[in-house]
Amino acid sequence: MSLLLKNGRSYIDGHYQKVTILVENGRVKQINGAITTADQVIDVNQALISPGLVDVHVHLREPGFTNKETIKTGSAAAAHGGFTTIGAMANLNPTPDNAQRFREQTKLNQSAVVKVKQYAPVTKQRLGQEVVHFDELERAGAFAFSDDGSSIDNAAVMYAAMQQIANLKMILCDHAQDMNLTHNGVINSGPRAEKLGVLGINNVSETAQIARNLALAKATGVHYHVCHVSTKESIELIRVAKASGVNVTCEVTPHHLLLDDTEIIADNAQFKMNPPLRSTTDRLACIAGLMDGTIDLIATDHAPHTEQEKKLGLSAAPNGIVGSETAFALLYTRFVQAGIWPLNKLIDWMSGAPKRVFNLNNVGQLKIGDPADIAVFDLKNTAEINAQQFLSKGHNSPFIGQSVLGTTVMTLVDGRIVYQREADYD
Repeated sequence: MSLLLKNGRSYIDGHYQKVTILVENGRVKQINGAITTADQVIDVNQALISPGLVDVHVHLREPGFTNKETIKTGSAAAAHGGFTTIGAMANLNPTPDNAQRFREQTKLNQSAVVKVKQYAPVTKQRLGQEVVHFDELERAGAFAFSDDGSSIDNAAVMYAAMQQIANLKMILCDHAQDMNLTHNGVINSGPRAEKLGVLGINNVSETAQIARNLALAKATGVHYHVCHVSTKESIELIRVAKASGVNVTCEVTPHHLLLDDTEIIADNAQFKMNPPLRSTTDRLACIAGLMDGTIDLIATDHAPHTEQEKKLGLSAAPNGIVGSETAFALLYTRFVQAGIWPLNKLIDWMSGAPKRVFNLNNVGQLKIGDPADIAVFDLKNTAEINAQQFLSKGHNSPFIGQSVLGTTVMTLVDGRIVYQREADYD
C-alpha cells in the first residue's frame, strides 16, 4: 500500500520548501524526485508536512481513572494534535511499579492509535518512600522513570534512585516540588492569590527541590530531567548546572509559555495546574530559557479531568489541563506568527529535541527509510478551539474559544492515517 502526499511545504536540509512525500509499506519511501503515482494521492494544498510530534509527558489515566481518559481517547487526542509518539506517565491504579504490572500496562497501551512509551515509577506506588526494582522494569521495557504527579521529598530515597538509574544509563524525570513548602496552596503566591482569597504556592517549593536534586545528580552522574519547569530561579539553576557539566535537561509546557497568574481573574479551575501558572516574570523567563537552550523541549503535561471535578473551583478541583489537541496551534499562533520564533525551531522543540534528549530511534524526523510518522498542519486558515471537537474525554482547558492557525489536517503513524480532519482538504 502506497500513499502520496503532494503539494506540501516542509523543512528539508534546513530549508522551507515545496515537498512531495511517498509512503510505502509504512515507511518514507521517497522525498521529492520523480514521484508519479501511488495507491492513494492526497493534495495537501501547501499545508505544512512535519515529522510527527513527540510529547514526552501525557497522562492517559487507564487503568484506574477511565472516567477522565482512556488510552484510546488519549491517544486519539494526541493524533488530533499531530503527535505520533507520546510518553505516558505512571500515575495509574494499579501503579506499574513491578515487572508484571508494567507488562500488563504495555499490553493495555496496544489500544493506542499512536506510539506509547511507558514510564515506570521511581518509587513503589509513587509514595516516595521505597525505590522500585529498576533493573526489572528496564528489562520489561520502561521508557524512563518518573513519579510525576508526586514529588520525592526524601533526599536519601532520591539519591538511591539516582545511583541505580545512572547505572542503567536511563533517565529520571522529576516532578520537582517540595510538598513541605507548598502549604496546601492552589495557585501561585502573590497578589492574585490574595485577591481571590486562596492559598498560594511560592516559587521556592520548586526551586529548592531542583537545587537539591541538581546536587544529587552531579554526585551520581544520572541523567536528571526536570518536568514542567516554571520559575525564573529554577531556570537559572539549571542554566548554571548545565554550564558546570551536570547531566540535566528540562521541559516546559505550552501553558507556562502562554499564560501567567494575571490571567486568573475569578475562581476558575480551568487555570489550576501543578506547577501553577507563575508570574509574568517567570513566564518570560520560560520563553527566554527555551530560546537560549537552557530549556530543551516542549511537553504538554496533558492532564484530563471531568467537568464535574473542575467545577469544584480553585480550592477543591484537581490540577491540570488538557493540551494534546491545542499545543502546536497555540504556540504557532502566539509565537511563530508573531515573529518571535522561527517555525523550524518550534517543530524541533516538539519533535527533534525530545528525540535527542530521550535517545529515541526513528521518530522526530522526515527521513527516507524511517517509519512514516507524519503530521500535516494548516497554516493558512483560522479555526476556533472548540471543546466539542476534542477527541479527549477531558475538556478542561483555558484556551477554549481562542482563534488559532496551525490546526491538524492529518496524522500518520507507520504510514496509516490515524487522524484526518472531517472537512475535505483539496
